[in-house]
Amino acid sequence: FFCTSSVLAAVCRVTREGEACNPWNDTHCQMMNTWKQMALLALLVSCVSGFYLPGVAPRDYLYGESVELKVNKLDSVHTQLPYDFYSLPFCTPPKIEESSENLGEVLSGDRIENSMYKISVKVIESCKILCRKIYTKEDLKHFEEKIKEEYRINWIVDNLPAATRFYTQEFGAEGEIEYSTHYEKGFALGFMGSENIPGSVTGIAYVNNHVRLNLYYHEDSASFNGFRIVSFEVEPFSVKHEVDGNWKEHHTKLLTCTPLRKVAAGMVPQPVSGISSEKEEVIWTYDVQWVKSDVKWASRWDLYLKMTDSQIHWFSIINSTAIVLFLSAMLAMIMMRTLHRDFRRYNEIEDDEEAKREETGWKLVHGDVFRAPQYPTLLCVLVGTGYQLLGMALTTLIFAVLGFLSPANRGALMLALLLLFVFMGVFAGYGGTRLYRFFKLTDWIKFTFWTAVSFPGVCFSIFFVLNMFVWGEKSTGAVPFGTLVALLVLWFGISVPLVYLGSYFAFKRDPPQPVKPPSLIPRHIPEQAWYLSSLLSILIGGILPFGACFVEIFFIMSSVWLHQFYYMFGFLFIVFIILFITCAEITIVMCYFQLCHEDYHWWWRAFLTAGSSAIYLFLYSIMYFCTKMEIVKTVSTMLFFGYMFLISLGFFLMTGTIGFVSTFYFVETIYGSIKTD
Repeated sequence: FFCTSSVLAAVCRVTREGEACNPWNDTHCQMMNTWKQMALLALLVSCVSGFYLPGVAPRDYLYGESVELKVNKLDSVHTQLPYDFYSLPFCTPPKIEESSENLGEVLSGDRIENSMYKISVKVIESCKILCRKIYTKEDLKHFEEKIKEEYRINWIVDNLPAATRFYTQEFGAEGEIEYSTHYEKGFALGFMGSENIPGSVTGIAYVNNHVRLNLYYHEDSASFNGFRIVSFEVEPFSVKHEVDGNWKEHHTKLLTCTPLRKVAAGMVPQPVSGISSEKEEVIWTYDVQWVKSDVKWASRWDLYLKMTDSQIHWFSIINSTAIVLFLSAMLAMIMMRTLHRDFRRYNEIEDDEEAKREETGWKLVHGDVFRAPQYPTLLCVLVGTGYQLLGMALTTLIFAVLGFLSPANRGALMLALLLLFVFMGVFAGYGGTRLYRFFKLTDWIKFTFWTAVSFPGVCFSIFFVLNMFVWGEKSTGAVPFGTLVALLVLWFGISVPLVYLGSYFAFKRDPPQPVKPPSLIPRHIPEQAWYLSSLLSILIGGILPFGACFVEIFFIMSSVWLHQFYYMFGFLFIVFIILFITCAEITIVMCYFQLCHEDYHWWWRAFLTAGSSAIYLFLYSIMYFCTKMEIVKTVSTMLFFGYMFLISLGFFLMTGTIGFVSTFYFVETIYGSIKTD
């Protein structure tokens, strides 16, 4: 309502401005207002349609109204290979209907389909039979494999994912023990028998063939009519059902459970391994419970996204802020004391020839500091791609902080990252070409081509190879051929032209000029001390940027690889700003020390100093793999390290660009402030 009313008010205001224009003397005014009206009306349409996005607008159910339960993928943290729900022989509806999915959902491996479960609002069901299946040993073997790999089932009701409740123990303000409720995505397909589970045999796989669906609803007759679903919990059970008499389809009576005797823990579980007979009967059943809740619809995702360790995030931010303050103090000391003293000394007119001869410091390399480095085209390509990634990351974070990338819109984050990267190609072309012109290079068409295809080409090549292996595993994580074609269309149909568009506008502008033109003969660089070597300074420079954000990286990796909820974008945005400042400051400090020792080869070192934090990111991913992951397949290991390499490469380009651009403006500033012959 606020969006709609604001846009309508703006349309009215622009209309009044158009009426005030003189149609005879101010045609431009009329045209501009017409364009403004069209843009605002387009925004109005987006406001209206945006309110009715699935999962954003609440749905009010009436008593007895049918509620659809949709099934999604099976996934496991041990394989990272999702599978279609009906890849296992569950109870299947007469016709399987796939829900429409966006590009982000397809890339995430989601496959949303209908199911046989019948749910009606506020209608309690107990021990309702879904179907009876007779499984062969081959069928049971498939179940056993997935249970051993700890696969979990994902369902959806009213756009809420099925979740399993668990509790964490915390200490209150006065030291008392408190228990906090949290949700874990999905529920277990089954379990392996052990001595701790009553009725089970160690080493035997058991399937959860009974589920209790706990649906929490909120009602408020003063605000709306009906009921709104605010939570969807699943309690899985394994029970070997026994039939009372003959099988009569849905009218069959069971001895193991009745409407008055519910399934409970401790009953004889349903095995899917260690069976001597050729076939095994499994009866699938479910309960439906409706529970009234005080949670309002607008807050229904809070429990899913509830943080278990917010104090760690605050500690990380405080730690990162301390790093920034330390670097800022060092930078302030350089700028206010050392540089001001140097400016004063260098700008004085000296008559003493001996003093001139003994002059040392960063001023001496003013004729070489803007000399083009080795491989300038490659540097421009990397910086241009870094601009593109920075624009994508920053815009995505802003949208996420404002709440536009809610988990209620499945695949929205993946889709936003992909589309924003494509549209930010214009910044890659513009920023890279401006630097390219600075180096007096002219073949901008060839340069733009490499900017447009280098990083996306590496990503697509690795993604395609990994996708072939996933395809071989028959996983839904394998991107279909049609989606690959769509990605190529986005790349060559939109991203590449936008890169050329940005490069064209940059080339049309006058080329930037160095504040101090390079001399004809390169200056000899004196021998440097061991602690000023390029490799050592680059590796040291990457430690602080990584240290500023490694805690948040841990939670992001847990979200991606351990399938946990992550919605702490406020923390992430703060950490991103701290990372930006840290990369800029550490690179400037290291560059200043380098120039003071008359080493003017700063271009690549500036990029690599901040970019080296990606090395620590990849090393950290190796440690994470060894300590947190329990991968059981070679393909899964390839997926982990393949995608972490791409993430580290993107992190390298992004942080390297931050360091390079910051250092470039620093060098321009200090050399533009001194007098030279």
